[in-house]
Amino acid sequence: MKSWKKVALGGASVLALATLAACGSSASSNKSSSSSSDSIKGTVRVYVDTQQKATYTDVAKGLASKYPDLKVQIIANASGSANAKTDIAKDPSKYADVFAVPNDQLGDMADKGFISPVATKFADEIKNDNSKITVAGVTYKDKVYAFPKSTEAQVLFYNKSKLSADDVKYWDTMTSKAVFATDFTNAYNFYPVFFSAGTQLFGASGEDVTGTDVASDKGITAMKWFAEQKANKNVMQTSNALNQLQSGKADAIIDGPWDTANIKKILGDNFAVAPYPTITLNGEQKQLEAFQGIKGFAVNSATKDQAASQTVAQYLTTKAAQLKLFNSQGDVPTNLDAQKDDAVKNSDATKAVITMAKEGNSVVMPKLPQMATFWNNAAPLINGAYTGSIKATDYQAQLQKFQDSISK
Repeated sequence: MKSWKKVALGGASVLALATLAACGSSASSNKSSSSSSDSIKGTVRVYVDTQQKATYTDVAKGLASKYPDLKVQIIANASGSANAKTDIAKDPSKYADVFAVPNDQLGDMADKGFISPVATKFADEIKNDNSKITVAGVTYKDKVYAFPKSTEAQVLFYNKSKLSADDVKYWDTMTSKAVFATDFTNAYNFYPVFFSAGTQLFGASGEDVTGTDVASDKGITAMKWFAEQKANKNVMQTSNALNQLQSGKADAIIDGPWDTANIKKILGDNFAVAPYPTITLNGEQKQLEAFQGIKGFAVNSATKDQAASQTVAQYLTTKAAQLKLFNSQGDVPTNLDAQKDDAVKNSDATKAVITMAKEGNSVVMPKLPQMATFWNNAAPLINGAYTGSIKATDYQAQLQKFQDSISK
């Protein structure tokens, strides 16, 4: 694996990165690289999720006037950004030069030498133009490894003819008045209950392999909450909550900004959205937290031209680019100036996501390679408590088994 890193950082690539680093920092990511246009040339292949190809094709057109010798190919990645870590490992030399990726995969790819750190100039821009939590999401072992393009935290969507804005502030009130549909086999949805209970995943930094403390009384508290939901007649277990909302069998669901347009069509004039409610843990109201994900563009270490690839990745994530993605797809910008745009500020869904992305409401998905084991083992743990297949007397043992599995 290390050989890819050595190849990518050899010869001209090192000089290219040094050139970018020497450019100094910039106060705004609206500005493209200050590198001379004659040093940015060649062909850069970019993988994006299929639904975003048209938007990024339009954004990339703006590079032509600045870099006439640069050709950018925007390619729909049929496999999807969610599989980037697996796909690049098959043959990095054949993978895209720049590719969309969720932040929880960055650590594994960085450790294996598949991706390059962001050049100093661009890393400084990222730190200046984004929130601390966004920067943390794309930073691994003190190096920035991706250009952030959007933030994701699930929110509560509901039918306002059945529930009021006050009703949805509290889980107990909401589920006493209307049906809430969700999936307890999905760890992305409900592992954050453990955060609400006060546990940490890989420590406060998210990079401490032995820093998980879920095998504790706090972890048991979360397991008890899962078990209680089985007896809640208005909590519906389903593999497709969106379908239940559409059929009218459910009145509220949790989902991400990627489904906002669909949910608006389903609910019409009754569409409403809010941050997560509070839940009752040990008799106290605690904020139901969520995972926050940062999506960005990473640069393949095996690319033949680091300077061109990093310049393209930066351009595709400027304020202007993020606003185009917001307007076409509803993706929530990470750029602080973009978040101040009137269209963004006036979107109830976006405001809810930004609220959920604040500290205390969500936890950035860790980037350690152990996250692969985490996803595999967290879902059965949560669902086992919900269904009752894991008995209360076994909570401590099962939590310890899970904690041990991700701590090595």
